[in-house]
Amino acid sequence: MKPIIILSAALGLTLSSTAFAGNTHTSANKTLQTKKYQHHIVLGKQKIQVALLMDTSSSMDGLIEQAKSQLWSIINELATAEYQGTKPSIEIALYHYGNSGLSSSNGYIQQIIPFTTDLDKVSEELFKMTTNGGDEYCGAVISDATLNLQWSESNEDLKLIYIAGNEPFNQGSVDYTKACRNAIAKGIVVNTIYCGGESEGINSSWKDGALLADGQFMSIDMNQQTVYIETPFDTTLLRLNNELNSTYVFYGSEGEVASTNQKNQDKNAESYSPSVSVERTVSKSSTGYINASWDLVDAARDSSFDISKVKDEELPGEMKNMDDIKRLEYIKDQSAKRDSIHTQINTINQQRQVFITEKKKENGAENSLDNAIVNSVHTVAKKKNYTFTKTN
Repeated sequence: MKPIIILSAALGLTLSSTAFAGNTHTSANKTLQTKKYQHHIVLGKQKIQVALLMDTSSSMDGLIEQAKSQLWSIINELATAEYQGTKPSIEIALYHYGNSGLSSSNGYIQQIIPFTTDLDKVSEELFKMTTNGGDEYCGAVISDATLNLQWSESNEDLKLIYIAGNEPFNQGSVDYTKACRNAIAKGIVVNTIYCGGESEGINSSWKDGALLADGQFMSIDMNQQTVYIETPFDTTLLRLNNELNSTYVFYGSEGEVASTNQKNQDKNAESYSPSVSVERTVSKSSTGYINASWDLVDAARDSSFDISKVKDEELPGEMKNMDDIKRLEYIKDQSAKRDSIHTQINTINQQRQVFITEKKKENGAENSLDNAIVNSVHTVAKKKNYTFTKTN
């Protein structure tokens, strides 16, 4: 069973490990007093697992562009989900299919990332995606995702496949009806996103695929230009993002690489618009953004964390000459800074969301990938008694 982690309501996360709980005994038999938190949210054992199956044949550039620019708005909505007062963790897996650069013997499909909480890695791989003509076999990629991803066995978890494309759903040697029935038999809901007109999607079996697996059928205009709504709050939030990055303390053999990738994904978001950068900033202050594999502040929240087991050579330069007490104090100080920054981001974002909501009323709803996924997540999640709040 996954351990329960206590989270600060203000920032989404706070320390709960033995390394930071009250009076903490270190290997030097000294104690370290830590900050007490009055308001908490609980990150429970529930998961939201989302497998994105993206058609990367030559006609799908518009879909890939929407996925790149809208990833963080999707993550932000997932991070508002709650189950019986607890916050689920978010895991994303990524496939692409229908690309001539892939092996024909494998049905032109490839698992790019298994389920991961490393959202920067998901963003990195999306930005690597390119399109190339090919044959799109929906049944094959659904079957592969159903069989080869590590899906949760809990009926309380949300297990979702989103498959997007624009060719007939029934192509290939793997029967899509069997693939979809096999998915729902494991509690995996298959949602289909047809990139084109609704009637065409219905006639080419995309709706049927969703109905077979208790999912939602949606059609989007993949070539619709994303409307980026800039707000008076963006400059402040982007400044806070830079301050937030300074609180990360990388460690381990891959720590510096991951830290660099975090900054690279900031740049990728920035390449679209300031509003995409802000959406990413908000994601980084949510419960969905956890980097315990390379960040000591996140790692120290786990009850099994032991600073004495982190080798000197795995630490950043400023920590190498510290003893265990000083190292824990340093991590605690960085955590407190992050707490404060998260609080500011979430508070300002509430005002930003009011501004955006009013602008969207003026502009009307977009027929886009993020809206399709967000609306369907709400529909499916409510059937399992999940609720959605605007406090990340």
